[in-house]
Amino acid sequence: MQGAQRNSLRLLQWMMVASLALPIALFVIASTISYTSTRDIADREIERTLDVAHEHALKVFETIDRSLAELNEVVRGIPDDVVRSREPTLHRRLKRLTDSLPQLKSAWIFDAEGRSLVNSLASPPPELIFADRDYFYAHVDQNIGTYIGTPLTPRAPYQGARFFGVSRRRDSDDGRFVGVIQASVLPEYFESFYARIGSDPGSFFAMGRTDGVVLAHFPQLDRDVRLDPSGPVGQKIAASPDHGLITIAWPSDGIERRIGYRRVAEYPIYVSAGLETSAIRARWYATMGQHLVFGVPATALLFLLLALAFRRTQHLQAEAARRREAEEALKHSQRLEALGQLTGGVAHDFNNLLTVIRASVDLLSRPQLPEERRQRYITAIADAVARAAKLTSQLLAFARRQTLKPEVFDIGTRMQSLHDMLATLLGPAIEITMRLPAEPCLVNADAGQFETALINMATNARDAMQGRGKIAFTVQAATTVPDTLAHHAGSRGFVSIAVSDTGVGIPAGQIGHIFEPFFTTKQVGHGTGLGLSQVFGFARQSGGEVTVESEVAQGSTFSLYLPRMPPEVLPQRQAPNTAPAMTGSGISVLVIEDNIELANFAADGLTELGYSITLVDNATDALAELVIDAGRFDVVFSDVVMPGMTGLDLAQAIRDRSIGVPVVLTTGYSEALSQDGIAGFDLVQKPYSIEELSRVLHRTARLRRVRDGAAE
Repeated sequence: MQGAQRNSLRLLQWMMVASLALPIALFVIASTISYTSTRDIADREIERTLDVAHEHALKVFETIDRSLAELNEVVRGIPDDVVRSREPTLHRRLKRLTDSLPQLKSAWIFDAEGRSLVNSLASPPPELIFADRDYFYAHVDQNIGTYIGTPLTPRAPYQGARFFGVSRRRDSDDGRFVGVIQASVLPEYFESFYARIGSDPGSFFAMGRTDGVVLAHFPQLDRDVRLDPSGPVGQKIAASPDHGLITIAWPSDGIERRIGYRRVAEYPIYVSAGLETSAIRARWYATMGQHLVFGVPATALLFLLLALAFRRTQHLQAEAARRREAEEALKHSQRLEALGQLTGGVAHDFNNLLTVIRASVDLLSRPQLPEERRQRYITAIADAVARAAKLTSQLLAFARRQTLKPEVFDIGTRMQSLHDMLATLLGPAIEITMRLPAEPCLVNADAGQFETALINMATNARDAMQGRGKIAFTVQAATTVPDTLAHHAGSRGFVSIAVSDTGVGIPAGQIGHIFEPFFTTKQVGHGTGLGLSQVFGFARQSGGEVTVESEVAQGSTFSLYLPRMPPEVLPQRQAPNTAPAMTGSGISVLVIEDNIELANFAADGLTELGYSITLVDNATDALAELVIDAGRFDVVFSDVVMPGMTGLDLAQAIRDRSIGVPVVLTTGYSEALSQDGIAGFDLVQKPYSIEELSRVLHRTARLRRVRDGAAE
């Protein structure tokens, strides 16, 4: 018991540890999975946003490129002086172009010296030379197609936002350089677009040239940025020049970001889109925070409940330790309560038996008693002893203090035999009705436990009727069974034993608790609540079930269901045992009995039958005799209940030491046997007769000789 209590406390401790460790482990696993999932989702968002930024940049540059090509066609082959003469018309055309394209700040046509022939800003244009601008001198020596310049500040008298140039070379018909057509593109146009599509916290966009010059940046910067091609960003782009996804600290501000990049078709331009890794982690934190909002209180509540359960269990076990000496009395107090009701009837029966024995002994002591009367008195004593032994056996079975063994018996017959005992138990003010089946209803169960369960149900019914009313016992083959037995029903089904009363009934709120141990509605000192729990345990252990139907003020019906057995398994009724005693024929018996009077009785009786008897009063000395010379004895006959080593301990020791002498045990009461059984040893129940004892010893010795002969 103490070991079980320690195990329960240890289990609660492990459950408390698990209530923290398991959620933490699950949280760590879930966090890892969630972080991976959050990062994958972020990567997909970056890819989608990058697709939008790439398509936008491609369309912008294609539109500008196409517009420049159209302007180039307009002025192709026209001398510069003709272009100047058409300046007002060309100015209006350039202005319409820049007005229609919000990404353009201005459009220009330059001659070979870098002077502005026409632009969309002023008409006529000021006499300024722009040959030092990269969008101009990049085309002087060779035709490089469309050129995209670096961010520039407008040159006075022109004002406004910074820009970068997109330009194309003007060639003469013979291929000579005659000037440049240029469009000034606003970086803020891209940055404004990026601000619209990058509304998520931590969003990032950049557009730059392949040499590292950044043309547009979001969030906006107050300075120009040029990335080192040999730096971390340049190296990672060089490893996958067309497109990729990288995590890097951005050089302009040092913030770590998850960035996707892609080259814009044939243009020497990259567009990038990304998210700050802190923003990705913030998303993850938000997701995990939602789990923690529910998980932490739930875990804390579970831990608190387990802690309270642990503390409560400690308290209950401490209380149980203080009451350990009375525990067995508590377990059987309900049966003792019923025995208290039976005390008057049992005392009456025993006094009648003792009166018969005492009178017969007195009459036998008279001189010159006729033989016929002497035999009659002897027979009366023997009958009284047999009736007393039967009554004792019933009481031990009721108290569950004898060896419990399942057996096949007829419920109807057993109920009929219990009628008188139930009448005594319930009292004269209760009318008993028994409805028993005409055909046998066999079960395989412990008969003693069955009787105890029946008495418990009857006692419960008596108390519900306050000692006055009607109780009906009904035995029948069950036509329906509880749901818990639906998958157990075999070909024979179940036997139903119903106990119905006319008592006060059970409130609906208490029906779910009546089979719980120690639950009772009786006053303190009038019941322990163990009776119906014994019925429940017996039913479940026997493969059956117990149910209750009740209505307040209308009474209750308890139904006990037990598996039904086929008729052919019923043992054949044996004739009364009147076989004569078996002579010993020199059989040597080691008798162990601590009661000297009973020991002498057994020894004298067996000696007269020819047995050779060695008498010992304790098991320790008997084991010493066997160790010295076990061959002297054919059989060991030992009482079970003895101080120190019990008879069952002795039998186990003989078996463990491989001493080849069979053991026969005897007892009238043994809690050890009621709990553990006889462990395969022969048992003679007290009180026994010399004839019965001689037959068991003779049979056991003979079986040993047959076994030893076969071994030889």
